[in-house]
Formats: sequence, C-alpha cells, structure tokens
Amino acid sequence: MAENEWLNGYLEAILDVGSERNGPRQKKPISIEESSNNFKHNNMEENLRLEIHKEKLFSPTKYFVEEVVNSFDESDLHRTWIKVVATRNSRERNNRLENMCWRIWHLTRKKKQIAWDDAQKLVKRRVELEKGRFDAAEDLSELSEGEKEKGDINTSESHHVISRINSDTQIWSDEDKPSQLYIVLISIHGLVRGENMELGRDSDTGGQVKYVVELARALANMKGVHRVDLLTRQITSPEVDSSYGEPIEMLSCPSDAFGCCGAYIIRIPCGPGDKYIPKETLWPYIPEFVDGALSHIVNMARAIGEQVNAGKAVWPYVIHGHYADAGEVAARLSGTLNVPMVLTGHSLGRNKFEQLLKQGRLTKGDINTTYKIMRRIEAEELGLDTAEMVITSTRQEIDEQWGLYDGFDIQLERKLRVRRRRGVSCLGRYMPRMVVIPPGMDFSNMNAQDSLEGDGDLKSLIGADKSQKRPIPHIWSEIMRFFVNPHKPMILALSRPDPKKNVTTLLRAFGECQALRELANLTLILGNRDDIDDMSSSSSAVLTTVIKLIDKYNLYGQVAYPKHHKQPEVPDIYRLAAKTKAWSMTYP
Repeated sequence: MAENEWLNGYLEAILDVGSERNGPRQKKPISIEESSNNFKHNNMEENLRLEIHKEKLFSPTKYFVEEVVNSFDESDLHRTWIKVVATRNSRERNNRLENMCWRIWHLTRKKKQIAWDDAQKLVKRRVELEKGRFDAAEDLSELSEGEKEKGDINTSESHHVISRINSDTQIWSDEDKPSQLYIVLISIHGLVRGENMELGRDSDTGGQVKYVVELARALANMKGVHRVDLLTRQITSPEVDSSYGEPIEMLSCPSDAFGCCGAYIIRIPCGPGDKYIPKETLWPYIPEFVDGALSHIVNMARAIGEQVNAGKAVWPYVIHGHYADAGEVAARLSGTLNVPMVLTGHSLGRNKFEQLLKQGRLTKGDINTTYKIMRRIEAEELGLDTAEMVITSTRQEIDEQWGLYDGFDIQLERKLRVRRRRGVSCLGRYMPRMVVIPPGMDFSNMNAQDSLEGDGDLKSLIGADKSQKRPIPHIWSEIMRFFVNPHKPMILALSRPDPKKNVTTLLRAFGECQALRELANLTLILGNRDDIDDMSSSSSAVLTTVIKLIDKYNLYGQVAYPKHHKQPEVPDIYRLAAKTKAWSMTYP
C-alpha cells in the first residue's frame, strides 16, 4: 500500500483543484461609476485575458489519466482503487475517487486489449500465410500431370521474373516482336557436324551431338522460325577431319528460303586452334568463346533485321545451352543481351561426383583434378540461376539430380508454380521451370503395319518388310545372327562404351535372372570398333568386361553386341526393337 500513498494523495489534490475551478466564485461589489470607468477597457482587455487564460489553462485530470495509462501497471491502479474504497471518510469524496480510479483502470485495460488484438491479428496473418503455403502444396498434389503443364503454360507469361543486367543492346518487346524468330543453340565440346557424325569416337562425341543437330533442324522447320544457329568450337587440328574447321555449315534450308534462313552450324575459334582438346580442359577458354559468340549474334541480328524486320535488329528469341560449359556461355550471353535462356544439362556434375565417390576408386582431389568437377558444378549453378526453363529427360533427374543444387529446391519450385497459377505473390522468389521431355527417336517413317500381330522370327520380320516393298536393313541381320531364338522380345541398350553408362550392371542383371533370360534377348549397341585394343582405355575396359560377363553367365545366343553400325541405321535398330515388342534404354 505504501508505494501508492502518493497516488491517492495526487487524486485528492486533483479533486481539490477541480472544486476550485468549478465552484462558485465570490465577486467584490462595484459601483455604477466604477463600472462606467472600467467599461472602456473591458473590450480591449477581455480578448487578451481570454488568450492568457487559454494558455494557462491546464487539466490535471487529463494529464494524470494520460500519464497513468501510459506509465503505470494495472495492478498498481487496482490496489489504489481498493484502498480508496476501503478508506471512505466522506461519501461524496470517496465516490468521486472510486469512479476516477475505476475509469483510469478501465482505460488501461482497454489499451492493453487493443494491443492484444493487434498482436492476435499479426499472428492470424502469419498463420494464413503459412496455410497458403500448405494449400499450394496440396493443390499441386491434387492436379494431374496434364493439368499441371496446362496451368504452367497459361501462367508462364504472367509470373514475375527477376530482371537481368541491362546492356546497351536493346531487344524487341512483345509488341514489336518480329514474326520470324532467331534461335541460338550452344554446344561447345565434341566433334559436331551435320553428316557422318563420328558418334562414340570419344567421350565428348556422343548422343549430345546427335541431339543438338537434330534439334536445330527441327526448330528451323517450325512455323515462325527464320533462322537457327548451333554454335560450337572450331577445330582445325590435323588429327580430325577438315570439316570441323569450316566456319559455317548448313544443316537445312527450306526450298522457298531466302537470305540467311534455315539452320546452320557456326564454329567459333576458341582455345588452341590446331588441337582437339577434351571438355575438361575447355574451361579457361569460355570467355573467348563468349566474345566470339556475342560478335556473331550481333552481326546476325542486324542482318536478319535488314531482311525481315524493316532494318531493326532481330535479337535471339531464346539462347539454349547444352551441358555445363555451354550453359555458362548461354548465361553470360543472356545477361549481356537481355535474352531468355534455356538449359539442358544432359548429365550433371553433382550427381557424377556422388557416383564417383561411392565407387571409392578416386579421392575428392583426384576426381576434381581429372574431371574439373568443381568448375563444372559452378557453371551448372550459374546456368540454373539464369535459366527461364530447364529441359530434363525424367522426373528422377529433377528430384534426385537437380535437387542436389543450391539453385533449385523441388518443394519450393512446386509451391511457387502453384502460387503463380493461383495469382498469389511469390515474394520475389524465382526458380526456373522444369520440363520433362523423354529422350526418343524419330519414328515418323513408321506406320501401323510396322507392328506385327503375335510373335515371329527373322524370316517373318523380313517377310513383313518385303510386303511393304522395303529393302531389309543390313543392321537387322547383323543383330539377329547372334540369337538362337530371334522371336523373343528384345531388350535394347544403345550408348557409348563408357563406364558411367552402367551397361555392365544391366548385363549382370540379365545374366542372373533366369526368368528374364527365358523371356527376352538382350541387344547392346556400344559404338563402333575394329579392335578392342585400339580403343581408349575406358571403352576397352567396358567391352572387355561385357565379353567376360557373357562368358561367365553363358549368354551366347542370347546377347547381341555387333561391332559396327552407321548413324543412319539407328532408326532401323529402334524399328527392329519395336517389331519384337521390345524394352529399350537409350543413353544420351
């Protein structure tokens, strides 16, 4: 009670002041003459007195209430109120004290209630935001794959994208975009040419070369596309064919084309001009390739603009990088030209790094020295941060491979995608859209008659093609001569003889499963060879292991492994697999 004695006294003082201000005043009587003499000064002084009165007027009650509400604890006020009630001396005075304390206490509680309500609103808002995140994830799980892709297409142009670094070069907007588009593909390493591809010659000249060349041709044949440039490295080494040193190679040109229309391979000087080097040693020359590519794109954009866009430069509609090295090039060009970027990884460094560590044959230092894996991962992270879209081959690649990277989180990407579809703010977060395009061959030459009803042997397969007046592909005979029972379905694996393709594990699984051996044959198309000893050490090791496993499991007559095949025969290989109702596995 002692700590509140001053408060009780202060309240009583307030009541006394209020009584003096509000109570009746005793006025001194004055005569009519005095009133008349003073009347002259009344009008002038009255206004002055009113102003002074207003300045001096002070409300202790108001001041006290404000100070108590802002400064004192509710428990202190309550104890004061109890004391006033318990120590009544005069009914009128104590009633007034009690009411005043109650009013102050009430105002304090009201202030606290307002603060509590504000805090509850903030908590509720946070709960609503968190619920929105969970709802986004639930909405995604309820949609079919088709609905997801449809929603992505409908909203892909509306979502916010992090702006790139602007340069002096300005590109067209959606309003003045030309009807004829210019597309740039980039694939740096390997031996890239349009005809007679040397696929399987080394680890850099594999399925990616075939993929990018066919992609360039296919894009050039699309309506609305004026030109497609496939940028690669120029190689003038005497150890490779002279065609790889040609600055320009035409891939396709429509019959009604004019000027620079069509698809072309553009070879940019980069690194040692007279030496063919593997992709692991190309990293120091990436800036040189970027400079050469930028110069070509600027010149070509102006040339196309003169032809189809009234003299206004036509900048690339998209820049598509293939593999980590080309992904870094595409990212730098995208930032310089302010052009959207697309990325296809083909294979990923973090996943390869994990697999090599699991094998236990190399240390982290050895892996980095041999494969420059850290530099590769750095380039992949840069490409991932810049890309508008990432092309993948399977859902596994998205979840278990790209999911290893700092620039991509599968759960967050799904939530952002659904939130954009629902029109909910993504709070500045952005991730590239992942698109699954399964690998496969062009079966445009096939028709319904290519699929046989029931089983048949090689003779029936040949007869089917004779009925269609087609010559029997030579590769069919080369494959079928390995089999004792050619009527069985064929398991087909087509890849380079590279350890990371894991063909030997497939062969072990086939050899150890008796039921599978009785059900199907196995065909291994592992590049081209004349003599295993003349191949690179890694390829030679794979093929040697294949032959040993065939002997170990006694798979003669059940596994085909022809020595040679030509690139144009690949569709025929797939056609044969389709006729036998096959399972097929293609490794890019």
